[in-house]
Amino acid sequence: MEPIVSYKYETAYPSIGQCIIINNKNFLQKTGMPSRKGTEKDGENLKKTFEDLGYKVKVFNDQTCNQIESCLLAVAQEDHSKEASFVCVLLSHGDEGVLYGTDGCITMKKLTSFFGADYCTTLVGKPKMFFIQACRGSGLDAGIEADSAEEETHYNDFPEEPDFLYAYSTVPGYYSWRNTSMGSWFVQSLCCVLGKYGKELELMKILTRVNYKVALGFESCSGTPALNAKKQIPSIASTLTNEFYF
Repeated sequence: MEPIVSYKYETAYPSIGQCIIINNKNFLQKTGMPSRKGTEKDGENLKKTFEDLGYKVKVFNDQTCNQIESCLLAVAQEDHSKEASFVCVLLSHGDEGVLYGTDGCITMKKLTSFFGADYCTTLVGKPKMFFIQACRGSGLDAGIEADSAEEETHYNDFPEEPDFLYAYSTVPGYYSWRNTSMGSWFVQSLCCVLGKYGKELELMKILTRVNYKVALGFESCSGTPALNAKKQIPSIASTLTNEFYF
């Protein structure tokens, strides 16, 4: 007789886990990156949303590459044995496979590698979720401001171990749009859907609704023809092995 498999991650832990938010607004002149106006709103909304889901939220603003590395490595080396999951939200400029610190760029693969089995044994077998609001290129979807970068080198940043999820604000090669007063389209949608369905729906269903909301609920409005009437669609890269319910 085959054993009964639930296909659900275990959540009966004392804590659902930590949520680390890296929110970069201001960048050194040498990077050539402008200030990310409106990201404060994203940070506020995300903090409240994940606290409402039961996460212990820590916010780190305007972090250099070394500070981002040090922060995430320190968190990875903590004891997560009493926690069901881990969430990291990255808000910055970027390109495919890279994220900007205030002083330069760093590969996503390096940041997420800290939570692999070699570094973080107490999160093995548990979902490790990364939500990334950043550009992944300079393409404009014809079908405000953008979190853009001019980095030409592309990196393979897909998770190579089980139980990782990357929820990107946009697809490879494209801009990610942000309203200077309301925050980014992706974070607005993510917080809205999590607020309504976070305790009801499975994670992938939640993210599918986020995709729908971003794709059909937003369109850029600009006096510059090349930036007007543009759309956006988030994307998901997953090696999750079970369903996850917050």
